[in-house]
Amino acid sequence: MSEPPASGSSVAERATKDLAAQFEDEKPGRVLSGPAGMLLTAAALAIGALALWQVFRPLSQGSKYYLIIFLAGVLPLVFLAYPADLRLPARLSARRPPASTRPTVTDWVLVVLAVAACLYPVLPIRIGSGGGGYNAFLDRQGLLASTDLVLGTVLLLLLLEACRRTTGWILPAVCLLFLGYGYYGGLLPQSWPVAHAGLDFSQLVDAFYNSDSGFYGTPLDVAASYIVLFTIYGAVLELSGAGRFFVELSAAAFRRSRTAAGRTAVASGFLLGTVSGSGAATTVSIGAVTWPLLRRAGYPPERAGGMLAAAGVGAILSPPTLGAAAFIIAEYLGVSYLQVLGWATVPTVLYYLGILLAVEIDARRSGVRPVVIDVSSPWRLLARFGYHFASLIAIIVLLAVGVSATRAVVFAIVLAVALSFLDRAHRLTPGRLVTALVTGVRGVLAVTAVCAAAGIITATTTKTGLGPQAAALLIGGAQAATSDPTLVLVLTALLAAVALTLLGLAVPVTASFVIGWVIVGPALLDLGVTAPAAAMFVFYFAVLSEVSPPTALAAVAAAAVTGGRLVPTMWQTLRYALPAYLTPIAFVITPAGLGLLGIGGVQRIAFAAAVTALSVAVLAVAAGGWLPGVGPAGAPERVLGAVAGVTMLWLEPVPVTVGAALAAVAAAGVFVRRGAAGRPSSGSPANPVEEQL
Repeated sequence: MSEPPASGSSVAERATKDLAAQFEDEKPGRVLSGPAGMLLTAAALAIGALALWQVFRPLSQGSKYYLIIFLAGVLPLVFLAYPADLRLPARLSARRPPASTRPTVTDWVLVVLAVAACLYPVLPIRIGSGGGGYNAFLDRQGLLASTDLVLGTVLLLLLLEACRRTTGWILPAVCLLFLGYGYYGGLLPQSWPVAHAGLDFSQLVDAFYNSDSGFYGTPLDVAASYIVLFTIYGAVLELSGAGRFFVELSAAAFRRSRTAAGRTAVASGFLLGTVSGSGAATTVSIGAVTWPLLRRAGYPPERAGGMLAAAGVGAILSPPTLGAAAFIIAEYLGVSYLQVLGWATVPTVLYYLGILLAVEIDARRSGVRPVVIDVSSPWRLLARFGYHFASLIAIIVLLAVGVSATRAVVFAIVLAVALSFLDRAHRLTPGRLVTALVTGVRGVLAVTAVCAAAGIITATTTKTGLGPQAAALLIGGAQAATSDPTLVLVLTALLAAVALTLLGLAVPVTASFVIGWVIVGPALLDLGVTAPAAAMFVFYFAVLSEVSPPTALAAVAAAAVTGGRLVPTMWQTLRYALPAYLTPIAFVITPAGLGLLGIGGVQRIAFAAAVTALSVAVLAVAAGGWLPGVGPAGAPERVLGAVAGVTMLWLEPVPVTVGAALAAVAAAGVFVRRGAAGRPSSGSPANPVEEQL
């Protein structure tokens, strides 16, 4: 790592980033040059500087004023950085036509309109019956002037177009569906549970443009206050060489292991996830390096792709840089980000435990060959480059002593920049620091568009009362099947899981969480589920959309790396990620499940973690069809093991006892099968293959 990167390495890194961009929630943008590139760079620097300044010297006019300025800086850049691309999106194709490097006349018109519509609320000049400055704009809440209505409508249309450019057609369609419900809902038969009194267009625009639940609501606040800082931090770490170090450390840790290739892929996913916070990007990054190892070890492309996708999606679940939805949880529930990290810790460990067990099972069942990876010892790497962990640890320590998340990440950025000078090849000189800042701000463009547009959904839901009505429908559906309160909760959780999974297939993770929280969250809360459990339940199923067929963006990205068949890769991903689908249900259906979120004392946490770990292990054996150290499991043992694993997730003494007994019977069946068939061969180790990382 200490050598200056070769040009070939730079080209490979650029190709990896381009491939990752095709499969993220947002589309790839333009590579701007000339005056447009200079304008984007200057604007991004100004936005980044404002975001950093706001942490220590907040604008005196308040947070909403800052959000208006932030959106006025970011939204115009979306139309510069992302082409219109009115062709149907090719999300499932790795061959996306190259974006034009020059903004069109239409793009520049939209830039001007975006600046005008965003800055209008704070302009201290009269414009017709409106304008007059920020305070005058707020005073007209509920009584918009005609100018307010026109510019609010313009901003609404611009945000829909920004979402279409960055994420595709589906999210704007969902926003329009909510908009139509708000406008036409009064025409529905009033006997219907989802009917409401009806809102006229001016009321809707007022709710979007001049309220705290619309465009300038919590989602945008999270993007402007947290996400932009963490994307800058991620860019700083990446340019300082942390990403490469994490992959090399993972390889070094397992270089003598029989399952070195698989373990390296999983460990790399976890470590890179602490920086990335993006499932598809992490999948491509680890795949570009570890797929040659997996291929040499004998992994079929589809199985390797499933492993890479499952490990990559764990990036959104891995502290300390969870996805954007985690910051929204903290804001919605009024808790510190450190608490959200605490809630995510045990489920993240269990998620990666399930993947590692699947890797071990696959290695024995398929006769994977050992691969010796030619890297330095892990201790030597840690001694030379272990400082990359310092800023990550600093975030946790600062949060623990009461420093706000925004200040903690700014201090971590400063620390990472200072430590980068320990490596001549990756020191963050002023020029590279500018690159990191611009890269970080550019990385938040699509998220900002999504978060602002999410205000259409939240404001409509608030104004119409859709949340409680949808919750009543969901609970009513469960009550139609049974009157037992416990079973009603279980059925509601299952229905909610299905609904959230389907929703996540259509929209990005952040939007999926916002919609799920306002629709599904009230149903779980009404049934007595605690707010942390309900929020994390919605969060996990929003994240799992990236591995859920038929879209499964992370699996599509992995298939593009390995060249494997798409549908089999998706199903392999689903098998590796299976525990993640079941664990969230465990901390919703029973109070003991709160232990998985680190709530309820040491005894409850230890019990929940131990039992769920056993459940994950049993489910991994059932899915993989192999009991390590014994041999293959037949269909009866696998079915019995699956039932045992699911039963134990009901974290009460009787179900846990029954599940453990069933698991023991399944294990005994595998022993009997081995005795009847003779000790099976687990694959003759081939000569280790040298592989240069």
